[in-house]
Amino acid sequence: MINVGIGHTLTSNCLDTPMTPSHIRSVVESFYSDIWNRHDKSKIPVLLCDGFTFRGSLGQTKVGHEGFGSYVDFVHSALASYRCDILDLVIEGSKAFARMRFSGIHRGEFFGYQPTGKPVEWQGTALFSFEGEKVADLWVLGDVHGLLQLLEKNANG
Repeated sequence: MINVGIGHTLTSNCLDTPMTPSHIRSVVESFYSDIWNRHDKSKIPVLLCDGFTFRGSLGQTKVGHEGFGSYVDFVHSALASYRCDILDLVIEGSKAFARMRFSGIHRGEFFGYQPTGKPVEWQGTALFSFEGEKVADLWVLGDVHGLLQLLEKNANG
C-alpha cells in the first residue's frame, strides 16, 4: 500500500477512496453488460484492479487481468450468446452482492459434455469486493448441480 495523499492509498492500482453505492452499481452493471454480455475484454483494466482475484463456480480460480480474460474466453468458447443477467443487486459499504442468471447456447465442450446446440441456463450469486473505484475480488457461486442436470438432459434427449 502506498500513501498518495491525505486519506488516499494506492493498492494494486486501485485508489482507496470512498465509493458511492451508485458508482458500485455502475461498475457491477458494466462488468456484466460489457465484459460478459458483449465479450469486451478492454473493460477489464477499467473495472478491475491489477491484482484482481476471481473464484468461479465453474471450478476455476484466476488472478490478474490476463488470467481473468482467459476465463472469459473459456466461457464464451463453450457458450454462444452467453449472458449474465442481474436479478437483484445489494450494496453495502465496499461490497456488492448480486443474484444472477447465466445463460447461453452450448457450442463447445463444457463440464465434459460435447456441444448440443441447446440453450443452458443456471442461477447463481456473486460477491464483489471493491478497493477504491475498482473490483479487487469476486467470488461466484452458481447452481452447478442444476447446470449439470440440464447438460445431461440435453446430451441424452
